[in-house]
Amino acid sequence: MAGTDNSITESVRVLVLPILDDLGLELYDLEYAGGVVKVTIDTPPGSPGGVDVDQLARATRLISRDLDHADPIPGQYTLEVSSPGLERNLRLPRHFQREIGKQVSVRLTHVVNGERRLAGLLVGASETDFTVRLDSGEERVIPIDQVDRARTVFVWEAAPKPGSKSGSKSGPKSGARGKSSGSGPASRAESGAATADLSADYDDTDDDTDDIDDDTDDIYDDIDHDDQENSES
Repeated sequence: MAGTDNSITESVRVLVLPILDDLGLELYDLEYAGGVVKVTIDTPPGSPGGVDVDQLARATRLISRDLDHADPIPGQYTLEVSSPGLERNLRLPRHFQREIGKQVSVRLTHVVNGERRLAGLLVGASETDFTVRLDSGEERVIPIDQVDRARTVFVWEAAPKPGSKSGSKSGPKSGARGKSSGSGPASRAESGAATADLSADYDDTDDDTDDIDDDTDDIYDDIDHDDQENSES
């Protein structure tokens, strides 16, 4: 079954890539499981904004049309086209390579050196592993196949206090707030991208709930591990 799913995924990939290329977009991720085709699209690295609502709608329409025409998926299926969101999942080597220089949160499949969760700055990545610089300055090289879950962490900048010198200044340093309040294609794209990322934000809420469950599992794992050590001693 896994081989069939992989074959379908590759067929969909071949179909989707030229569509996104024509739209000036990139395929960030593609998954097929349980009759659901999940296509995650993004703007090229270095773009000023993310995928806006119009781009998302057009990509969905074109991909759906070509899937119906080529019919690479047997039976019924559901197509989901989305943008990665502010905090994006890191699953493939190219995901880690693309996000070098960003803060990341990593959950390992097993406890390694007494740790299962790591957070820090992603400073390097290859086809098989990536390097995270912890707050202590120590760098950890982590094999990708040992990762249960990883994603970037969006760092919110604190707004200046009313009446402070930084708050009284105006101009380019006011940041995204000033850009989004303007007019023109750039501001519309940024506003659209924020709307397109709402679904990803809801997914993050679900992930947070999963993390609570995972934390509970970790506690029981630690208790079982301690009991085992005590019995052996």
